[in-house]
Parts: sequence; C-alpha cells; structure tokens
Amino acid sequence: MQPNGKPGHAGEQHPTVVKRVSRKGHDEAHGGAWKVAFADFCLALLCLFLVMWLLASRESDRMQVLIKSAGANMLDDGNGINNTQGTGSRGSLIERHPVPAYGETPARGRSNDGQEGADGRTTYERPADLAALARAIERLSADEGLSGNLRMAITPQGLRVMLHDTESSGMFERGSAAPSPHFKALLQKLGPVFAQMRNQLLIVGHTDASQYVDRGPAAFSNWALSTHRAMSARLHLLEGGMPERSVMQVSGMADSVPLDAQDRFAATNRRIELMILTPGQTRLLAQIYGAPPQSVPLSQGGDGLSALSAESADAARELRRALPGEKE
Repeated sequence: MQPNGKPGHAGEQHPTVVKRVSRKGHDEAHGGAWKVAFADFCLALLCLFLVMWLLASRESDRMQVLIKSAGANMLDDGNGINNTQGTGSRGSLIERHPVPAYGETPARGRSNDGQEGADGRTTYERPADLAALARAIERLSADEGLSGNLRMAITPQGLRVMLHDTESSGMFERGSAAPSPHFKALLQKLGPVFAQMRNQLLIVGHTDASQYVDRGPAAFSNWALSTHRAMSARLHLLEGGMPERSVMQVSGMADSVPLDAQDRFAATNRRIELMILTPGQTRLLAQIYGAPPQSVPLSQGGDGLSALSAESADAARELRRALPGEKE
C-alpha cells in the first residue's frame, strides 16, 4: 500500500517489527545458582564432620592411655572418665595386659658387669657396676634423641635416672599421662635391660608448680598427674619386657621436690625418676614398710612392755601417758 492509499507493487519490501519480551524474573526462579550455593554448604558440612571425627579419635586414644596408667582412681562408667579420688575407689577396671614371656625368662649371655646369678640375671651393687649400667641407659637415650633429657647420678642408694622435660621437648603431653613417642620407645627399650638385672627399682613422677584451675579436694591435681605418669612409665616398661617383680614402688610426688628449686615452673621439674636400688637398700626399704619384728599393743600390760628393749619401753610409757584415759 502506497502512502496515497493505492496498492503497491508486489515486489516491494515492508519493515519488520520485532517485539522483545523480558523474562528476567522467570529465568531467576528456574536458574542453577542455588545449586552451587547448596553444594558449597554440603562441602563445608562434610569438612566439619571430618574434623570432629579426627578430634574424637585422638581423644579416644588419649583416654585409653589414661585408663591403662591411672590405677583405680579412674573408672569408665560409660559416660567418659570419672575421677573417684574424692569419693573413694570402687575397684579397678583397668585392662590387665600379661607381661611378655621374654621378660620373665631373660636371655643369658649378658656382660660381665656386676654379679651374675644362677638365673642369668645380674646384680648391680658396686659403683663400677652401676656406672656400666648408666652407660647402657645413656646409649639407649641417645638412640631415641633424648640425650638432653637424661641425667644420672650414682648415689649410696643406687643409680638415680632422671628423665625430664626441656623447653623444646617433653616426656609427656602437657597436663596428660600420655607419653611422647620417643619417651615411650625409650621405656620399651629399657624393659629388656631391667629384665636382665636382679635389682629392684622405684618409679617416681614429678611435676612443676603449675596448678589446675579446680583446686577442690576431689579435683584432679599434680599429685594425681605425677602418680598417673609414674604408672604410665611402669606400663611401658612392662610392655618392653621388664618383669613385674622388678618394680618395688610406684609413687607421685607432685611438685614437692623440684629439680630446679630456684624456678619451680622450670621444664626440668617435670620428670620421671627411676631409682635402681642396690640390694642393701632394697632390704632396708622392705624393713621400713614390712611387718615389724614384734608388735605390742599399747593397752597391753607389763608383759608386753617387757618384750621390748629398755629404750622402746620408755618410749611406749611416754606415749601411754600422753594418751587420754591412760594411766601407769
């Protein structure tokens, strides 16, 4: 159609009009951006569960070590580890591992240091014998990279072995009875050495002066920690082959006897001591804690006092006078 209203020719072209309709709102509702956000959320949640699982696994291993080394003061009631020091022990549920057979029947053919008995085990009594034993312990410590954590002294009581912390390395995890891998390996290597000797030893745990926040009577304290660490050391010595009869006493002394008295918080105060007793000291300690030769009740009459020496009788009479209601 021409502008004048007349029809145009058949070959003429007309302009094409294109109408664009916006579908922006419809595309956003059915897009894929939310799927990417949901995938990121699921990935973050998976990472969180993985971290929580690793932490729970680590705590479980640590608790197993505490259960083995804590003694009767730690009980597993199904809801974690409960301290029963304040309420009294209800029996030990510690898993008892048998002592390895080779620890009870040590091999023969040891060195000539000391006096070898009929059972093939050696008795260390003279200072020269104890020095030879100290050199063997020093070599084992060097093999585990713990030469800087070792001190030894030959005393009239025997060989004193001190395995202590340093500023760079510790024997145990801080505040725990779980030993470090190197210290655990050293204890297990010392087991066969102690299996070859007839001497008995004391295992004593020590801490520094750092205190726990809870200071109540039933709270976990440095006394409990030092005892648990001593028990843990005994456990790994037994695992290495040391027979049970080699240990005469296991105790914890908390921070009462610091190695560095000038700095009670020093790393060297956190230590495990192994006191290898001479036979004479072993007999003396057995007499101190064993049954006395003769025990007479204070309420007994003159016949009981006559059984004592004159000095003991005088002391008994003085004690009787001090007791309420007692008369000569």
